[in-house]
Amino acid sequence: MSSTKQKFVYSKDLIESAFWRDTPLSEMSRPQWEAICDGCARCCLHKFIDDEALEQEFAPTDHINQDEEILYTNIACYLLNDKTCACTQYEKRGELVPDCVTLTKDNLADVFFMPPSCSYRRLQEGKGLAHWHPLLNKGKKTKMHQLGITVRNRVVSEANVDMDKFEDYIVTWPLDSLE
Repeated sequence: MSSTKQKFVYSKDLIESAFWRDTPLSEMSRPQWEAICDGCARCCLHKFIDDEALEQEFAPTDHINQDEEILYTNIACYLLNDKTCACTQYEKRGELVPDCVTLTKDNLADVFFMPPSCSYRRLQEGKGLAHWHPLLNKGKKTKMHQLGITVRNRVVSEANVDMDKFEDYIVTWPLDSLE
């Protein structure tokens, strides 16, 4: 099996089953779980926690305190193909990028780091899939690109950025849910 993520194909049977309406995330099969990802790639953006009281260097975290805020940047992981909005090393991403968070059924309760438009987060919060989700659009991401849901044409690779100047790349559009 190639380590590069192949374009996910939403099968007709998967789409017609409308599994997301009555199957809890915790009970989804692997194909169902993968199909919930809308492929926006907003999760591939660098995020930072803004806390004026914090005096230490940035470090990965699995929680956010009440007085903290997540700041999104338009800096994308170097593994992201910004045209297809897919990871070029999907199967090996955790090995190549140790801070890459792989969303699973076990850590889904802590989706604070995912943007509000994230389909896993939306389902976890009881909101259902957004009208632009590929499962609701014959498996196509066209509507997502048109509405600016994906990161296409909106990001710069971390390989081309001085990370000491991340403040210059802070953006608010990843917080838009468009629903």
